[in-house]
Amino acid sequence: MNPFATMKRLSILPLLLPALLLLSGAAFAQREQSVWLFGQQAGLQFPVDGGTPTPLLTNKMATYEGSAVATNKQGQLLFYTNGEVVFNRQHQVMPNGRKLMGSSSSTQSALIVPDPGSGNVFYIFTTSAQGGPNGLRYSTLDMTRDNGLGDMVRLNALLVAPVAEKLAAVRHQNGRDVWVVAHRWNSNAFVSFLVTPDGVQSKPVMSNVGSMHAGPGRNAIGAMKFSPDGRQLALALWREANKYEVFDFDRTTGKVGNPRSYGPYPEAYGVEFSPDGRKLYGSSNGEGGGEAQIYQIDLKTGQATVVGKSANRKVGSLQRGPDGNIYVSREDNPFLGLIQNPNSAEAKYIDDGLKLGGRRGKLGLPNFITEPK
Repeated sequence: MNPFATMKRLSILPLLLPALLLLSGAAFAQREQSVWLFGQQAGLQFPVDGGTPTPLLTNKMATYEGSAVATNKQGQLLFYTNGEVVFNRQHQVMPNGRKLMGSSSSTQSALIVPDPGSGNVFYIFTTSAQGGPNGLRYSTLDMTRDNGLGDMVRLNALLVAPVAEKLAAVRHQNGRDVWVVAHRWNSNAFVSFLVTPDGVQSKPVMSNVGSMHAGPGRNAIGAMKFSPDGRQLALALWREANKYEVFDFDRTTGKVGNPRSYGPYPEAYGVEFSPDGRKLYGSSNGEGGGEAQIYQIDLKTGQATVVGKSANRKVGSLQRGPDGNIYVSREDNPFLGLIQNPNSAEAKYIDDGLKLGGRRGKLGLPNFITEPK
């Protein structure tokens, strides 16, 4: 039994829960993903009507790669992290917020999952860089602490080590629980951990499928993403594999299967699905950080096309925004790249797509739970 179960029962109005579960997950997701904080103190605020985002200049976090942001259902900031340090909504480090064992130089260094049984408890999952010994861990945050600004109450519980730099989450088929998926290092095994009102289940669902994630530590680099309906899971394998893989995912059982491989794409890093889930986008930087390109792969035909090239030596994560566009991180750049009309074969890439108000991005963009409609 989760030690916070009693506290959580007191914090919930049980009669409200069925009504909340009937509300649109898509509407919640749009608001809960409206604040992006990333890079060198960069940020974006997306309007809840899906319009053009505006720069946020309040971010105090620096991260070379991954980050995660938590908001409430109305889209108001609660806290954020790079996998090492946790900042509250006043952009101050939480009292116990400097002790996380993730790495800001891990592709997907952090992921925040609200406890399905409480409005006050959150879990922060972290990954170490390049298959390091810290592995996949989670820390527990209680928003009732520090006068409602939040603080950590349990730190760095180990789930599995070592792991690659990949970390993704999707809502369970039941609409309540959450699957958190990572990939073991020196292995072909996906690990799916279920988060329920009783806490994080320590025994994962294992799926041995697809390529080995192994070799030099740099091979652990690369992102993993769910499709909007949660039925597909894509990842990028950096060196020496240099490819993208797409799998089926069962939101009821947590199993991964039916691998499809696309490549080679030298130094493959970021992946993202189009809003309709029919196309996969990926970033590739060329051998040794050569020519940075954005690819579109039609998942029905397997046909790949170059959507655009970047003036940057390195591009990184791809992230679908609430506005339906896909944003592309550019290392040490005052602009994000932008993929417009990503459902179309005629999608357009704009290198200087969105100005960050004087701040600079790095290789990462925030990691969010996928909430299927």
